[in-house]
Amino acid sequence: MAGTDVFEAMTAFLDRLEQANIHYDLAYCRQDAVMVQIAVPGERWEVEFMGDGRIDIEKFKSDGTILDGSTLDELFARFAD
Repeated sequence: MAGTDVFEAMTAFLDRLEQANIHYDLAYCRQDAVMVQIAVPGERWEVEFMGDGRIDIEKFKSDGTILDGSTLDELFARFAD
C-alpha cells in the first residue's frame, strides 16, 4: 500500500475514530509519516501511517499507579537539555 492507498487507510481509520467518539490528535513526528495519537483510559496509542504504505503501531499501557506532583522533578532531571 502506498500513496493514495495509505491516505485512504488513514482517513478510513479517522472516520472510525470519529464514529466511535474516540478523541485523537494528528502529529508529524518524522519524515514521510503522519501519526494519530489516541488517549483512552489507561492506554495511549500511537498509530503512524507511513508514506510507503506501512502502518506502525505502538501501545503504551498504564499499570494504574497514580503519582504525586513531586514526580515532576524526575521529568526534568531525566529529560531536560
